[in-house]
Amino acid sequence: MINAVPLTRVSTEDATAWHAVVSASLAADLPEEPRPTFEQIHAQLSVTGRHDRRLLWLATDADGAVVGVAGLRLFTSSGQQHLAELELHVTPDRRRSGVGSHLLATAVRAARDEDRRSLVAAAPGEGPTGAFCAARGFRRVLALDHLLLDVADADVAEAEHPGYELVSWTGTVPDELAEAFASVKNAMNDMPMGDMDYGSQTWTADRVRAMAEVLADRGDLLLTTAALGKGEMAGYTEIVIRSGETHRALQYDTVVAPAHRGHGLGLWVKAEMVRRLRAEHPGIEEVETDNAQDNTHMIAVNRRLGFRFHRSTHEYQLDLPAE
Repeated sequence: MINAVPLTRVSTEDATAWHAVVSASLAADLPEEPRPTFEQIHAQLSVTGRHDRRLLWLATDADGAVVGVAGLRLFTSSGQQHLAELELHVTPDRRRSGVGSHLLATAVRAARDEDRRSLVAAAPGEGPTGAFCAARGFRRVLALDHLLLDVADADVAEAEHPGYELVSWTGTVPDELAEAFASVKNAMNDMPMGDMDYGSQTWTADRVRAMAEVLADRGDLLLTTAALGKGEMAGYTEIVIRSGETHRALQYDTVVAPAHRGHGLGLWVKAEMVRRLRAEHPGIEEVETDNAQDNTHMIAVNRRLGFRFHRSTHEYQLDLPAE
């Protein structure tokens, strides 16, 4: 018998069990990928976002052993209140025994109770997770390519961009740039999202500050480099180094405002970010990013910088019409 035990407060014991399940699951599905540390998992579970809520469950068997975990992220901001995002892992030795189905049913009920119409989940491009989703009514709505950059080998040749200047910061955006930063961040809404019912996000100065605060609360380091020109922020790129990470950084947003596209600013800010990593964080050897496969422009920018294909991910969506 499988029980889905809800977590209202995450103890060290709960986080330890969650970490063990996720590590075992990822070792089976993505054996070449680095495992999250306990500290990263604990922070993910215990630090609450400012624009979402999380529901968490541990799946236990008849002996009380934790054999699976599920997390449901409920977006709360205007434009995404219809959406929920699922994370689900089962220990390899208990797959095909009903654990995943039980957790999924629990999460679907919760999403319906929260009046969500779309439930999305990510699955490696190869492996059993995609088949699990397809067999339970999910549609594949987006294909992503994950790319890796060897920091030491990146092509960061200097380029001239008359009328523009670079500015960088660590952590929260400086107050004098907050409004401009929020304005250009809204350009993310035209990012290719395939057939996903993703909705839209509205960024304000307060919201960009809140995002940085959440990352800081998790112990993560947020690095941003932006291009300023013509009295406004023209574009930016963000890198996150997770708490305790010593090898790989994660690419977050790279955005150029529509009025400034076509001038090579995306490549410019990303190259400057690589120079920052070399100077400020020499232990970081690689950067991981992901792009929708139809985002040909950003893939081309990343290729010019030196990113190479690493693996693929598929996003699946389960439609939840009102009952």
